[in-house]
Order: sequence, then C-alpha cells, then structure tokens
Amino acid sequence: MKGVAVAGSTISLGEYALKATEPAWLTSRQIEAARVAMTRHARRGGRIWIRVFPDKSVTARPAETRMGSGKSAVDHWVAVVRPGKVLFEMAGVPESVAHEALRLAASKLPMGTRVVAKSDLQAQGNS
Repeated sequence: MKGVAVAGSTISLGEYALKATEPAWLTSRQIEAARVAMTRHARRGGRIWIRVFPDKSVTARPAETRMGSGKSAVDHWVAVVRPGKVLFEMAGVPESVAHEALRLAASKLPMGTRVVAKSDLQAQGNS
C-alpha cells in the first residue's frame, strides 16, 4: 500500500467528506459500522455516499490445522485504502451535524482520518 491515492481523492458528490490519512485495509464490517453510525447521528437527514468497496478477498486457515493442503477459503473482504482517499461523503445536513457524524464514523475505522469540506478544498485549490 505504498504511495498516496490518486483516484478518489476529491469530493465529487457531497459537501463534507471523511478522508484517510494513513494506509489500511477496511473490512466490510468496519465500513458498515461507520455507515450505521453516520446515518443514526444524521437521523435519516441528508445523503451519504460510500466511496470505498471491499473487493479484495482475504483467506484464513481454520485454527489448529496442519500446514499445507493448499489455500484456504475466503474469510472476509477488504478495501485497500491509501492516504488521501475519500471514504465517505455527506450532503444536505448542517456543518455541525456532518462533522459530528463523520467523527463518529472515524472512530469505527482502524486508521487516521480527517473531516474535510468541499469549500475548504476549493479555497486551497484557488490560492
């Protein structure tokens, strides 16, 4: 997971986003836990977009089995995340609600993240 994210590093759908600052593997359960935390805090208000998808399979051998006999079955699925990748986006809610919802989602994830606003990124791009 060397390097920074090139694809998916800008806010395209919403007004506020959660951006990764460290590389990590996100499991499908972690993505779902973050989504539930965001929707519960927003109380069904606004829109939420999930910008990562767990498309990499991870295999695991059962406990106390002998070595060899080939590769094991798929245990779970992960999304490979590099620094700079936008994970979630929100729109249609006040800024304070969006920041708190994204902060709650970030607490469910195994990596460092930061909340960014589309207006902040546009101001940085122009200067």
